[in-house]
Amino acid sequence: MADIIVNFLQSFIKNDYLLVLLTSCFPLIELKGAIPIGTKLGLELLQTAPLAYLGSTLICIPIFFLLVPIFNLLKKIKFVGGFIEKVELVLKNKALKIAKKADGDADSAVKKIYMISLFIFVAVPFPVTGVWTGTAMAVFLGLKFRESILPLAVGNLIAGTIITILTYFFASYVDTIILILFAIAIVMLIVFIIKVATAKKDNADEKAE
Repeated sequence: MADIIVNFLQSFIKNDYLLVLLTSCFPLIELKGAIPIGTKLGLELLQTAPLAYLGSTLICIPIFFLLVPIFNLLKKIKFVGGFIEKVELVLKNKALKIAKKADGDADSAVKKIYMISLFIFVAVPFPVTGVWTGTAMAVFLGLKFRESILPLAVGNLIAGTIITILTYFFASYVDTIILILFAIAIVMLIVFIIKVATAKKDNADEKAE
């Protein structure tokens, strides 16, 4: 099954190094999937890990600056507008959970709590807790890019280090690692879709108030 996944990716991207770099930019997969995929391709771990980290970290730049404009554009499209609105609500609710921890603190303390929370969130090496979701949360928390980049980059480094160590010590089980990560990604995607489908605007608005 892992061979099918890797062969499918190779059918689109012929260069293995580029494949690792671009795969790490995809949501859910990010570096957590790109690192073991690189090992499966026969690349050295010390080549794969930096490439995966680079791709999955740099992607936060376009996400940070384009997320809201793209959401606003898509919300105007009849067939996807309602879905995008609910996706936005789910992401805002995640951000609100962090915001509640800092409720009542001074502005400087609030920013620190936001940044620490982002770091911890991204550092956990699971799908949906990566740079994509972390960057979206930073946007909806109202953080500036210079305030977001450090916790996102360092958190991503920690997550990548954990996955690199696991891949190194369990290299003979890389197929299993890939399958487990993709299975978790699919499950988390289903959970996210369910959350989006059941999201209620009124509830989110009440929390925001």
